[in-house]
Amino acid sequence: MRQIVFDIETCGYPFDTLTESQQEYLLRYAEKETSEEVRRHKIDEAIRYTSLYPFTAKVISIGIYDVQKEKSFVYYEETAGNEWTNEEKRINYKGVSEEEMLASFWRIAEVADQFITFNGRNFDAPFLMMRSALLKVKPTKNLLGKRYDTSTHIDLLEQLTYFGLTRKFNLDFYCRSFGITSPKSKGISGMDVKNLYEAGRLKDIAVYCGEDIYATFQLFRIWEEYLNI
Repeated sequence: MRQIVFDIETCGYPFDTLTESQQEYLLRYAEKETSEEVRRHKIDEAIRYTSLYPFTAKVISIGIYDVQKEKSFVYYEETAGNEWTNEEKRINYKGVSEEEMLASFWRIAEVADQFITFNGRNFDAPFLMMRSALLKVKPTKNLLGKRYDTSTHIDLLEQLTYFGLTRKFNLDFYCRSFGITSPKSKGISGMDVKNLYEAGRLKDIAVYCGEDIYATFQLFRIWEEYLNI
């Protein structure tokens, strides 16, 4: 069985590039607020959340960890097409367009038997599938399938919360609890991605994505050994 761990990083388009009707739709609740302070807060929040929707954001990095080969591939947005390798951590980085990034992911997904993610069923998988459709890149696998079936997709957040029965924590929290090096340990978190992107620090985003998938893999090993009953 070929297993891959994957994770994506996304970034919203500048809000003013959306159509007027799209902006109105996203701000419809904020504009109803009578308090200017509350209204401004909700506007800022609505704009920040655009990074979570495939209609208002794009994929800027995809990290893939091949469990059997014990090596990672990280694609990130860059038109120059730079490539480099971290030999120690066995990570290959490649700068490509978003369309190429998605096409490369689906080529790998086509020969994979099982996918492992953290919150992938709620975010990464549907985002990838919908974003691919928007860019006319056809997915090669249905990454969602049946909710409780782990034969194809193991979402560790669902497993560690018993499908929502217990409280959810972020990846950093679980990593620190289980003694795993957190991807946030180097001072970068998912909340920083947009700022890094706007600053042109694309390679930093790629490195963060690589750390994310390896931490997810280590968490998967703990789940598999002690909780996969």
